Amino acid sequence: MSFRTHMDAALHEARSAATRGEVPVGAVVVSPSGEVIAAAGNRTRELNDPTAHAEILAIRAACTTLGQERLTDHDLYVTLEPCPMCAAAISNARIARLYYGAADPKSGGIAQGPRIFAQPQCHHAPEVYDGLSAKASEDLLKAFFAAKRQG
Repeated sequence: MSFRTHMDAALHEARSAATRGEVPVGAVVVSPSGEVIAAAGNRTRELNDPTAHAEILAIRAACTTLGQERLTDHDLYVTLEPCPMCAAAISNARIARLYYGAADPKSGGIAQGPRIFAQPQCHHAPEVYDGLSAKASEDLLKAFFAAKRQG
């Protein structure tokens, strides 16, 4: 089976988040057969919930859909490098592979900052692939924050 990216679906969720006034981050959980099981964009403002990041919402939805607390052999596509909270959730969910777009030097938890998966307390580390659709992800974030500064 050849590799097929699902970053377009994650970018769609990020654009929808921006339309709602949320920081434009999107995530999708993909089954071993390549089916999108769950998709979400940030909803922290809408839900008044600081944990309502795209990754957390997508993981919760996928676990609910499948009726299980772990997503072994599943992939997660995210438009922005996950923060430490989301990295811990990804580990706890036992996601097999993480694909993300833009790096997050300020708040990232994978390649930046605390590097959650490299910590001895981390019980599971997924395979990590960065830079997928990075420019599109970065452009979306830059445009969102530029508009906030002007408005």
